[in-house]
This record gives sequence, C-alpha cells and structure tokens, in this order.
Amino acid sequence: MIISTKLCKGIALLMTVVLVSGCSMFASKNESTERQKTEKKQTITRYTGEKSKVLPYVYTGRKELALTFNGMGDDKMMKSLLEQLDAHKIKATFFLPGMRVAEEPSIAKDILARGHEIQNNTLNQLDMSKLSYEQIYREIQLSNEVIKRETGISPRYVRTKSGDVTDDVRLASAHLGMEAVVSYNINPKDRDLQKDAKTIGDYITRYMSRGSIISLNTDINPEVIPAIPLIAKAAADIGYQFVPLSEMVKNGGERKPLEQIPGFDAVKLNPQFENAEYEIISQVDTNKKQIALTFDDWGSDKTVTKLLDILAEHDVKATFFLRAKGVENNPNLARAMVESGHDVANHSYSHPVITTLTTEELQKDVVKAHQVITEAIQQQPVMLFRPPTGVVDDHTAKVIAATGYKVIALYDVTTLDWDNKNSAQDIVNGVMSKTKNGSVILLHMLDDIHTIEALPIVLESLKSKGYTFVKMDDMIKQRRSGN
Repeated sequence: MIISTKLCKGIALLMTVVLVSGCSMFASKNESTERQKTEKKQTITRYTGEKSKVLPYVYTGRKELALTFNGMGDDKMMKSLLEQLDAHKIKATFFLPGMRVAEEPSIAKDILARGHEIQNNTLNQLDMSKLSYEQIYREIQLSNEVIKRETGISPRYVRTKSGDVTDDVRLASAHLGMEAVVSYNINPKDRDLQKDAKTIGDYITRYMSRGSIISLNTDINPEVIPAIPLIAKAAADIGYQFVPLSEMVKNGGERKPLEQIPGFDAVKLNPQFENAEYEIISQVDTNKKQIALTFDDWGSDKTVTKLLDILAEHDVKATFFLRAKGVENNPNLARAMVESGHDVANHSYSHPVITTLTTEELQKDVVKAHQVITEAIQQQPVMLFRPPTGVVDDHTAKVIAATGYKVIALYDVTTLDWDNKNSAQDIVNGVMSKTKNGSVILLHMLDDIHTIEALPIVLESLKSKGYTFVKMDDMIKQRRSGN
C-alpha cells in the first residue's frame, strides 16, 4: 500500500500532539483511567504571584532595535525571508507556534543555524481572550515543550498571535517562568494583503526608533520579504543595528516607577506664588571665552540622532530643553541624550504660550513635564525652565518659580532656525555675528529645518574663534561660584 507524503506528515503530527499532551491513543482501559486520575491531580490553578512584565519596547539609549516575526510560513517563503535577512546582516527574533515547529522542525533549526533566535508564539496561535486560564497555560507550556524538544532551545518570551496582552496571559507566563510577554511598538499591519513592500517599509521607517520592537508576519503577506532591504536601509541611514530581542533586553535597562526616582517631586503644584523668587538668565557674565549651546523642542529619532552624532564628532556637550509630550512618546531618545553626556531640561509639556494660561494650567503643565522627563531619563533633569517662544513676564515667572524651577533659562543668540525658510548659511551667519563670551545659543531639533546642515559649520567656526562649549547649568554654577 502506498501512503502519501502529506498523509505521513499528518500521522506524524497527530502522534506529536498526542505525545506532547501526554495522552496515548493506544492506552488500555485501566491505563486510561489511571491517566485521567493523574490529569485531574494536575489541574492548573490560577497563579497568584506577580504578573509577568510586558515588553512593547526596550528601555535603552543604544542604537539598537529588534525585528521580530510571528508564525512560520512554508519552506519556500521562510528560505526567501532568511536569505534576505542574511543578505542585509540582520539578526531577528522569530516567535514560532509550537504546532508549526512540530510540523517542520527543519525550518526552526535553519532559523537558529543562521544566528536568529526563537521564542514562543503559543501552540496554535489561538485567541487568548477566549480561553480559560488553564487553556492559556497549556498553549504556552506545550509550545515551550515542542520547541525545546525539536531545537534544544527553551523560549524566554511569549507573544500571542495578535500581540495583545491579557492579565491571564501575563499570569500564565509568570507561572511558567517566562521572562516577559512581548508586544510591539511598531506594527505596519502587514496582515493587510493590500500593503506592498514600499508601504510596509515606509511605515517602519517613519516610526523607527532605538529600542523599538517591530512586528511582522512570516505566513501571510509575501510583500514582507521585499520590504527587508527597505527596512535595512532605513536603519543604516540612522546608524541603527538590528539585534535579537534578548540581546537588546540584556543591553537595556529597567525603568523604575516615577516615585522611586530621586527628585521626581522636586517640582510641585504651589498656588502660593506671589512672593516666589526667580532669576531670568539669557547670557552669563564671564570673561572666559565660554558659551552654552542649547536645543529646544523635539524631533524624530532620525533628526535628533544626527544632531547627537554631530555633537559627539566635535566633542561638544549641549543642553536640550525638551517638549515633554514628545518625550512621552519616545523616552529612549531623551535617555540617549543623557547617556551621551548632555543635560536635559524642561521646555513645558504641551508647548503653550505660557502667558495665555491660568496659574493652575501653567503649573500643571510644568509639573507634568518634569515628571515625564524624570521618568524618561530615570533621574532628575537640570532645574532650568525655558518658556516656549521665549515669552515670559513677572507673573508667569513667579508661577513657575513657585513649582521649584527658580531659573528661567532664555538666550541671547537666536537665528529663527525653526523656520525652514532660513538656510544653513543664514543660521551660521546669525550665530557667528551675535555670539560673545557667556552667550547662550538657541537652536532647534525639529525635523525638516536646516539646523543639521548648519551645525558642523557653526561648531567649527566657533572653535576657530577660541570658544569652548559648556553646558548652560554648569556655566551658571561657575558664575555663582566665582570661577
């Protein structure tokens, strides 16, 4: 009798599931009865310990991000995908369903052989929101067992098919000793077959940032494969490297809750502002050829990373006044500034013209910004406040000082670089014509302006004039100490 290959695979898979689930098709009546008794004893009760952490991204200032894939396509699609990853020297993380690993273990082994890592995509990629706790536990447990048996690897992370996370998934994951439930912060929704490679690549390029976890699928849209070169180019343009998720987690840090960070409460609501004392500083009185370079507002990862790279190349430290609403969406970028040796300070949360706000509105905005920045960088920012647009009066200065920010940090050199009508040469000319000892130079980190083009020329020109760069807070402290 001739048995088809497909039938053989079906029988083999059935036997695999039977073996994994611990049930025998051929057990005697007595054996079945004994097994049923054992299984009743092994009923899974809900875990009561701490839930597993959730990873939508990794907290890191390093130029790293993780490309992750869900599911397991057929042999042809997987080989094509793996060859593209090899060609662009990308090491990725594959969340594989245990059932597919049981069906085609050779694909899983090939993934490992090429230097990628394998994690748990549950056994059957079922909708976890519709399963009981015990069913969720089994889906994760059995997938772990299949992957371990077929590849020798014990998964450390689990992701559901949709990437959605429920409390039961977190509990079951912790119950099984998994390190985290992984979600994502970049999802181009490649399940939509109308999306071609360029659409997928453009979406990822737009939202790419350090510490990101990008989620794609291997078994739905074949356009994922030609999207790989586009994604690789976008990362290379910023100077980012794709690393396996576990490596990025190892290189990253743990974010403490706000209340555990010293200085989180250094700024508070305080309606008693009438007698608050403040100082407005736009330039520091010094005979030294020292100047402070400052940047305002916020920008994309690509723009700000280029600014940081230019500053590092010229060994210049600056002060970044951050619009905290942007920081809230990308805390890793603020952390990267601090790790690069720069200071960060408060430029409000929502970037309002502060003289148009009520006392309560202004203080709430300042306090919220302080808390967002503190949590992002995991330390207290320097205690300087710069009002958006530079507009401040006696009343608003007192309101701000009452919260804890006693220094209103302005500037004496500005070139209106925020307006893209001003060319790089306009910016250079403006800086060079206005800068003097103790100057505070204002530039911006916005996208689509000419500051990045101008910055290297500005730094080289100022150095050629004998100026040295000092962070604004340090320059103020030097003046106060008489040094």
